[in-house]
Amino acid sequence: MVATMKKAAAEDVNVTFEDQQKINKFARDTSRITEQKEIEVKKNHLQNLEDTFNDIMLADGDCFMTQYLIRDVLISHSQEEAQEMLEEAKKTLQEEIDALESRVGAIQWVLANLKVQLYTKFGSNINLGVDES
Repeated sequence: MVATMKKAAAEDVNVTFEDQQKINKFARDTSRITEQKEIEVKKNHLQNLEDTFNDIMLADGDCFMTQYLIRDVLISHSQEEAQEMLEEAKKTLQEEIDALESRVGAIQWVLANLKVQLYTKFGSNINLGVDES
């Protein structure tokens, strides 16, 4: 009897073209949310740059030369030049992180709205659970 009622309830819900578009958008945006992992990688890289910058600042600057790896080439720079390069790299990386965080925030907002709309219409007949891992 309960199985028959559930089956009947599932059949009562009509999925319109608009509903299907919302479901598809939810699926696409859910797959795009993986940018959160990219943010963590970039934050770790930024922390490494900050640690390197701090180490260079603590070094004796009289005859200090450092090697800066650009792709497969090591280039020697003075302490001042190395600090400038690290500052620029940190600034660029922080801008990338901010842009990714903004994009992820917008996606999460859209997902939350779609989830409300779809659960309102379909109730327990739809499963929009997203792994937060």
